[in-house]
Amino acid sequence: MNGLIAGASNNDLTRRSVLTLTGAALIARSRTALADPAQPVVHTSKGAVVGLSDGGVCVFKGLRYGQTTRATRFRAPRPAPVLATPVVAQQFGPACPQTLAEEAVSEDCLFLNIWTPEARRGGHRPVLVYIHGGEYSHGSGSSPLYDGALLAQEQDVVVLTLNHRLGILGHLALNRIDMGERARAGNAGLLDLILALNWVRDEIAAFGGDPACVTLFGQSGGGAKIASLMAMPAAHGLFHRAVTMSGQQVTASGPLAAERRARAVLEHLNIAPDNLAALDQHPVEALIEASLTLDPTLGGPVYFGPVVDGVDLPRHPFFPDAAPASLSIPMIIGGTRDEVRIFFRDEWDRISAYGWDQMTTRLARELRLDCDPRQVTALYRRLRPFATPEEVFYAAITDSRSWRGGVMEAQARAQAGAPAFVYQVNFESPLSQGRLKACHMIDIPLMFGTTATPGALCGNGEDARSLSRRLRDMLGRFARTGNPDGPGLPDWPPYELDRRSTLALETTPRLINDPRAEERRFFAAYPFIQRGTI
Repeated sequence: MNGLIAGASNNDLTRRSVLTLTGAALIARSRTALADPAQPVVHTSKGAVVGLSDGGVCVFKGLRYGQTTRATRFRAPRPAPVLATPVVAQQFGPACPQTLAEEAVSEDCLFLNIWTPEARRGGHRPVLVYIHGGEYSHGSGSSPLYDGALLAQEQDVVVLTLNHRLGILGHLALNRIDMGERARAGNAGLLDLILALNWVRDEIAAFGGDPACVTLFGQSGGGAKIASLMAMPAAHGLFHRAVTMSGQQVTASGPLAAERRARAVLEHLNIAPDNLAALDQHPVEALIEASLTLDPTLGGPVYFGPVVDGVDLPRHPFFPDAAPASLSIPMIIGGTRDEVRIFFRDEWDRISAYGWDQMTTRLARELRLDCDPRQVTALYRRLRPFATPEEVFYAAITDSRSWRGGVMEAQARAQAGAPAFVYQVNFESPLSQGRLKACHMIDIPLMFGTTATPGALCGNGEDARSLSRRLRDMLGRFARTGNPDGPGLPDWPPYELDRRSTLALETTPRLINDPRAEERRFFAAYPFIQRGTI
């Protein structure tokens, strides 16, 4: 169990020690108008922070935006306190405790990171806030793939990443069990994001940013979190543009389904529903272990995600329509052509050996909708007569799940008269002997310009670098104007139902209308309920 959240024990002590040893020595410098250029100082309403300079970009890591969540476990977060001593903001803060953690973790995890071309007021630069993926249960804002230095310097923007509560700590729905202070636990992770956006509104001007020009962008779970925020009243007005990359949230967890999951976790922990105070006493390791409880509906580890609680999230994000309060926010909705290939990498050889009957049988449990898989196979064999069973397997799963969710969001925006710009990544990864194709996560390094970073699925070839430059320019334009179209791209109109214009991101981007039209119409005949809703 300790291996689940390795690194948690010494993190808080290390951070406090660093602040104690260095804070007093920095007080004098923090009050001086001309600080050391290598360690820029910014004065916020919470106190002075000391960053570092990296290649002409000012970097501030581990800035606290909220108090430790240990004190607010399963409750709404509290803003960071005002500190008299300057804070050395030169190391990433810990991530939220989670299964399979790859870095230091702590319940004291409400930290953010900033890259800015100039750490002073008056810059009025667009602000790009990246929300990490990993569904709602994993990840952090400190991955090297999310390094904002190039975007900040090249596009003259302020880039921000952050950590927030995840999994059981961020989405244990107790609102139907405890109507008191734990009633907001089901959306605590999203409330953390709203607190961070309030921090941006109040403080980002001191770092050269414009609080009236904030763009959220996020991949996978990060995109889903953005879609959820678009339906949350408390987030209204805190961001002004949105980019979702392979991350959809058409429907959220229903209250009864979320309650069933919470009760399963409480039973695993041997906590009676009338004794929720016991949750505060459990070691965080025990809580993380309990998150592996069997989901009462889905099987596998219990699902954690946003909950339609009637208060913080009063409705589904994109059902029965796009949340009306979000329609004034320009939006880009993107995905990749071969999303799911990477999720089956441990089975690549087995799946490549499937015949048509084996593949069709496996489709029955992977499509996540109640349709006849034989009809699915017949459709794809007709449309793609030279495709192998393996190719049909990945295409059908992608089209029926993640791609379909993005299409539904784009349709909802178009029907409401606030169409989004839609893209599809066709650029293929050169890694793994080409078996990844245009897979999930390939667009992260393309968007950040971190193509040379280990783990970048796009590789660092000339084609990847060229496409990355186009996407960075696109993101900068969108952050400034709300329209991503411009040099380096074909004419890219918003997604309307008559054309369904989609930008195909390839070595040379091109516009296509209504991609996979027959597949779209086929799957549209079956109800779509996002995983975790019931």
